Amino acid sequence: MKKLLLSLVAVAGLVYGAKAQTEKGNFMLGGNVGVNSTKVDGAPKADFNFSVLPSVGYFISNNFAIGTGVGYEYDKKVSSRTENGAFKVAPFGRYYVGLSDQFKFFGQLSVPMAFGQLKATDVNGDNAVKLGTTTKIGVEVAPGFAFFPTKKIGIELSVKGLSYDNYTVKAEGTGAKVKTNTFGLNADTFAPRLGVQFYF
Repeated sequence: MKKLLLSLVAVAGLVYGAKAQTEKGNFMLGGNVGVNSTKVDGAPKADFNFSVLPSVGYFISNNFAIGTGVGYEYDKKVSSRTENGAFKVAPFGRYYVGLSDQFKFFGQLSVPMAFGQLKATDVNGDNAVKLGTTTKIGVEVAPGFAFFPTKKIGIELSVKGLSYDNYTVKAEGTGAKVKTNTFGLNADTFAPRLGVQFYF
């Protein structure tokens, strides 16, 4: 009887440990960083993209959190002689599905908004001149996996997934606007986003 009772307590402890990070009332604090470099034939330098997005979330129910990220993204395309830097805000909702005690799959729906400047560069990607201001508003569904080495730390790997973006450039001086709508699937495993979350 004692062995059965101890076994039940041990199993209950494992189940609690697996769910503890994503239980209702908990917070998560962290973010992700993305870096991508692509060399186009004939271009003197590689195109470069960088983004950092710290985030905070609150679990309104078990395995479901809402929150927001605030950060910065930078995209320099030497091949097309453009440079874009933008401040980014991204409210999100995230749902976790447990795969084991230490691994969880998650899906995240976010509404990223970015406000920045578009610049033109010379052939070497230098001497940037402002062309106008930019506004990008979108919707993104991003899948990912989280590994929990401890109850309070999650290491994440995710890809962009399915997305829609409305991108507007307002020309410097004239104020003329050019809008571009983009819809697509971009599950690029060669450009994943790595993140770390702290749960408390």
